[in-house]
Amino acid sequence: MCPGAGKEGFCKAVSLRSGRGYPVPDSAGSNRFQVTPLRALPLSLAGALGKACFGDEFQSGEPDLYLEAASKPDCESWAVALGEANSEGLQNKIQQLRRLIMEIKEERSSDEARQFVPSSQVDSLGEPHFTSIQRIANEPKLEFSLACKDLVTATRDRKLNTFVQVSVLYPAEHILTRYSSTEIVEGTKDPLFLTGVTFPPEYPIYEETKIKLTVYDVKDKSQDTVRTSVLPDHKEPRADTGRSFLGCTTFRVADLVKSKEQQLTLTLRTSDGGKTVGTIEVNLVKMGELEDGETDHITTDAQDQKCALVREGAATEGISGKDNLPSLNAVLKNPICKLYRFPTSDNKWMRIREQMAETTLSFHVPKELINLHIKEDMRRNQELKDLGELAPHWDNMRKSVIAHCDQMLSMYQDTLAELGKHTGSSFKPSCNKGEKTLEFIPINLHLQRMHVHSPRLKDALYDVITVGAPAAHFQGFKNGGLRKLLSKFEAERRNTGYQCIYYSPENTAKAKEVLSNINHLQPLISSHADLLLNSASQHSPDSLKNSLKMLSEKTELFVHAFKDQLVRSALLALYTARPGCVLKKPAMPKNSTEEGGDLQHQDHPSQIKRQDSIPHHSEYDEEEWDRVWANVGKSLNCVIAMVDRLLEKDNVSNTKEGENDPSAADCKVFHTGGDWYEQLYPLVITLKDCMGEVVTRAKQSMAFVLLQELACGLPQCLMLTLRRDIVFSQALAGLVCGFIIKLHTGLHDQGFLQQLHTVGLLVQYEGLLSTYSEEAGMLEDMAVGISDLQKVMFKVIEAKSEDFLPIITGRREHYVIEVQLPAKMFELLPQEIKEGKLLRMYPVLFNVGINEQQTLAERFGDTTLQENINQENLELLKKYYKLFTEKMPPDCLPHFQEQNDLKGLLENLHQNIQAKKRKNVEIMWLAATICRKMNGVRFTCCKSAKDRTSMSVTLEQCSILRDEHQLHKDFFIRALDCMRSRQIQGALNESDDPETGCLTDNKPTSRHFYPVALLLVSSHLLVVWLILSLALLLAKYQ
Repeated sequence: MCPGAGKEGFCKAVSLRSGRGYPVPDSAGSNRFQVTPLRALPLSLAGALGKACFGDEFQSGEPDLYLEAASKPDCESWAVALGEANSEGLQNKIQQLRRLIMEIKEERSSDEARQFVPSSQVDSLGEPHFTSIQRIANEPKLEFSLACKDLVTATRDRKLNTFVQVSVLYPAEHILTRYSSTEIVEGTKDPLFLTGVTFPPEYPIYEETKIKLTVYDVKDKSQDTVRTSVLPDHKEPRADTGRSFLGCTTFRVADLVKSKEQQLTLTLRTSDGGKTVGTIEVNLVKMGELEDGETDHITTDAQDQKCALVREGAATEGISGKDNLPSLNAVLKNPICKLYRFPTSDNKWMRIREQMAETTLSFHVPKELINLHIKEDMRRNQELKDLGELAPHWDNMRKSVIAHCDQMLSMYQDTLAELGKHTGSSFKPSCNKGEKTLEFIPINLHLQRMHVHSPRLKDALYDVITVGAPAAHFQGFKNGGLRKLLSKFEAERRNTGYQCIYYSPENTAKAKEVLSNINHLQPLISSHADLLLNSASQHSPDSLKNSLKMLSEKTELFVHAFKDQLVRSALLALYTARPGCVLKKPAMPKNSTEEGGDLQHQDHPSQIKRQDSIPHHSEYDEEEWDRVWANVGKSLNCVIAMVDRLLEKDNVSNTKEGENDPSAADCKVFHTGGDWYEQLYPLVITLKDCMGEVVTRAKQSMAFVLLQELACGLPQCLMLTLRRDIVFSQALAGLVCGFIIKLHTGLHDQGFLQQLHTVGLLVQYEGLLSTYSEEAGMLEDMAVGISDLQKVMFKVIEAKSEDFLPIITGRREHYVIEVQLPAKMFELLPQEIKEGKLLRMYPVLFNVGINEQQTLAERFGDTTLQENINQENLELLKKYYKLFTEKMPPDCLPHFQEQNDLKGLLENLHQNIQAKKRKNVEIMWLAATICRKMNGVRFTCCKSAKDRTSMSVTLEQCSILRDEHQLHKDFFIRALDCMRSRQIQGALNESDDPETGCLTDNKPTSRHFYPVALLLVSSHLLVVWLILSLALLLAKYQ
């Protein structure tokens, strides 16, 4: 192989395809390798000696070297490489490297830094001034698209798989930072990169900024990981990354924005700056301009490319209008925008803007909710302490309950304090779902918005809220979820009657409602009573009438709250818990109509007998509560009668005095005003005293009911309450986000606003959890948490400050979310909403497991949980549809014009749920379609809101484009691949999970559900396990 080799010489045969080298022995039989000195590098090629052989001549006089390659193309590539491998070329590359290093470190020399800025832009102090880019408010500062032409390959048969990496050289710091990268375009030397570059409004980019474009060739796309992190850009990619450097170029932003054609054609060169490897076109893009024309001219060019993404980047502008920005910016954070361009069936372009945004509500709502829990629990503990003297058994029970409640209260306070210290991202990544301090925070709560602009159709918005399934991950699912735990706990409570008094969950909820009404109505009644006295002192008939009207309404609500038999029975139970009690049966039943009779003929409150507090060591009269409760109504009737008498006398006196001297009339008015206050004051005081007596007795009786609830299940009761609070907190954060986004979107839709205050808002959750192992417990938690959202109501108010975050009030059984809007937006609302009408929510959940765990559940487990949940929520959806059709006119909503179609969808959904088909994803599509047609809010949930959720959302979006916006049928798969691309804009690592922020080395880029092979392997393993289990059982019984 090596004729002419000297004594120390040898040659090396190389197989370029295998990448391995082996020594060839010389004439002396030596197997040693010889390191050729640098100056003995080949001077010129001697020419090819065969199909895969060539030889080199050396300037130093060394013997000629003959090499053999595996193929002729490999031989030619080696000949080119060896031809360039000389000392002079190497020295040029070293000099080029030195120039690059000096360029990056130019900030060390102020004189060199000035070359980036014209002398006119440097002030007397030597500080540079940079020229801002002219742009529209809230629009991205700069956007451009990229395309390469005539890229050079190392070998003729090599098909390039290329992408462009974008780096930014900041003029102030002179630091080169990697910013973004395009998608990988396969199999072409003229790639059209359909992923562009976007710089958001707040990004510090100026006309003096330099942008570097580096083109790479990906040798093995399946193993390549495109990294776009903030790292020194002069570092070349490692050999094991599966990509190679092709060429690079640099341009100034001013050159692009000031060019006449708004386009630059740049030459790509190798790292030494000598060899040209192709050209790259940079086209300035303006988001506000819509491209016209047919799509035929790019169809051929894009034939071999995988997707049709136009550009991608970060942005902060909301799509629904500039007036919404202040309030939306208070809720949404760190949005990332992608813009796609797809052809329609008539060869026109439609533009799709996809936006994903975090929300500050992920932490705001849980913190507000925990704060309310702390206040509610502190009031409950104080009410338990105010029960007074109890028998030893009940007193010990109370002490134990208060001790446990104090521990739980301390836990809530610690959690709130830890959340107050939280800084960083505004969402909880899935890798933190097991952290105790973040258990109230929803997982990966994001807004996914798709804005479709078609050339012939009206623009449309499609919003989906994605969030991890609301569940108590820290507490685990060893014993199931809330659905099972609550049922088990309720059964155990019934068997503990010998220790405490059993009250049903309905009675317990009623007790909490009574206490809430007391805390809400008592201060209102006192306030209106004071206003009544103030009106009387001012002798204002109109004000007196209004104050009396408000006082009567609130007092009637107050009296009505205690008509329940629960209060009476609880008072008796509390009396029996006192030390020493004797019951006295009533002599004769009292007619309730006589107790609540009208007292307008009573002239003075002295006829009403005041009742003492509950006796402790005397006989207990069971009718005593009826008399105490009725005294409030009687006192109110006395006040009403007195006001009517005063107004009647005032009208008569004004009529008589008006016929006589006006000055005498004025004196009479002053004297009468003094009489009004003096006559009303004792009646109002009596009303307050009677009300206070009722409040004292009712609070003690209802607190005794809550004591029984807690005592019957310590500590399980408190732990279940904590678990339910955790799940509800996660669900509520998503609901508030969805409502606010929907309200902003439909602010100009009068039909939607009418539906909102007339019927309520439909909230549809799409669950993708399996019914196997832990995910079954998650589904149980999720079902209870979503069901609890029925006790949430919304109220829209006008913002009084720049803080637009929602305000949460209420208690565990009833919450009111006050959504704040700026004055201009608030004026667009209907009068009913502006007056504070509460808006109801109708949450429904449909779940279909789709992963391999659901396969196990369907073959070897149980799917009853999923079937029951879907059936129950179908009935709730039908109930909402019935209200919808009864209260809304058929032509009110644009999506409701075809009522028969909607009715058919409901019937189809009913049939699919009854069919019990395995992995019936048709249920999800039908439920989502019905939700959109009835202006509902869409949620998609899986365990962590990542793989399954993203697959579902992107499939839904492409299906909408196909069915509603005439997406070209040949581009459906390409559009789907495009939306599922994992290219990241900004300083993020693509190997990092874009939703969790957790580092996962060598993570595959595929986002398909699960490999089919894994399912097959799992199935076979299950069969083997089943056979072995049966064998062991047979052996055991034999």
